[in-house]
Amino acid sequence: MVQDSDYFLFSVTAVHSPESCPLNNNDSKQIFLHLDSKIKKNLKTFDIKRLVEFYVSVLEHQWTLIFEAKNAHDIEKLCIEIGMSKYNTIKIVPLSRFDLVIKKIRAEQKRALAS
Repeated sequence: MVQDSDYFLFSVTAVHSPESCPLNNNDSKQIFLHLDSKIKKNLKTFDIKRLVEFYVSVLEHQWTLIFEAKNAHDIEKLCIEIGMSKYNTIKIVPLSRFDLVIKKIRAEQKRALAS
């Protein structure tokens, strides 16, 4: 995957209580059932390039979403708009691809050895 230089990868971790879990709570269930369509509908509104993936750990009551976006603030606004933050604690973390970090470290090593 080639990443657009204006867009970056972000991990979004959403955690909820067992009581507010969509499996146990009708209000949360309704929000959850419409998340996919609401995310897709609102990506352009919040200048988010795409949802890369959406993983769910049912027994941990935790979701992990990977977005490609310009900044975390746009993702924050999306999470509020689609109702995800209504019953989840949201953590947004910028990600770097492993191969690019290795490349950067090797380049820094070469510069240090050349000095």
